[in-house]
Amino acid sequence: MTLSAKMDRPPGQDQRLVLVSGPSGAGRSTAIHALEDIGYETIDNLPFSLIPRLVEGEPTAQPIALGIDVRNRDFNASNLIELIDSLTRNPRVNLEVLYLDCLPNVLIRRYSETRRRHPLAPDDSPEEGVMREVDLLAPIRVRADHLIDTSDLTVHQLKSEVTRWFALAESPSISVSLQSFSYKRGLPRGLDMVFDCRFLRNPHWDPTLKPLDGRDSAVADYVRSDPRFTGFADRVTDLLTFLLPAQLEEGKAHLSIGFGCTGGQHRSVYMTEFVTDALAEKGWSVSKRHRELERRAATVVAGVENRGSSR
Repeated sequence: MTLSAKMDRPPGQDQRLVLVSGPSGAGRSTAIHALEDIGYETIDNLPFSLIPRLVEGEPTAQPIALGIDVRNRDFNASNLIELIDSLTRNPRVNLEVLYLDCLPNVLIRRYSETRRRHPLAPDDSPEEGVMREVDLLAPIRVRADHLIDTSDLTVHQLKSEVTRWFALAESPSISVSLQSFSYKRGLPRGLDMVFDCRFLRNPHWDPTLKPLDGRDSAVADYVRSDPRFTGFADRVTDLLTFLLPAQLEEGKAHLSIGFGCTGGQHRSVYMTEFVTDALAEKGWSVSKRHRELERRAATVVAGVENRGSSR
């Protein structure tokens, strides 16, 4: 369940500030990471005395999210309520309080599964710490602008809820990185998806195309002339166009896709260029790199520098 109780704000407030709190184990860290993924500057457990300094001077364009919990060295409910009141009165601050709620029995189960000590009951049972913290945070819960009950939410569902409430724009907030590579040098680390381009016609065997790469128009024309290229490129583009909204809904902030061929110079490079342009035209945020071309360029630069230093 998600409850929004956001109050009307007077005009002229520029600095968006989100305070994230809730009982330990309710998902506060997950919410902080989700806010960071969508463009917030996030700080966890900053002492209360330092928080007012963040809103001094000119407001920043980037919104700020602060994680606050009972581990804060000067935490108590009265101090936090006083801080909320002072920030609410500040005409230059647009304050929102996000409270991650959770049923006590679910919190107890989560602590039992992880076998962690509760910060309010390090020498007692998790039940003792959970009940103390729920009582301690009750006044904060009442003051929340946004209340998200995480009792039945997965990590991905919580990220999706936070993104839905706090997204900075209506445009997609998932970033897509595409890269070409050579299978001879192994798959790049961290890829979510890989497409093998080695079945396409290989420009390597054409003496005029061998020294070129997939960014050259002659190579692009050669690869496109393969009868299988259009079907392959269209299906890849359609698949990604179908998957990206689902990945975004799942709360994923980044998707890394690789295109590989034998040498990482021709076919995979052109496919990376082609799909980058296709996704960008559809409004997705896309970046690209060509691993083997970058390595080759770095080797050439290093060779030139070495020759220069030996003279």
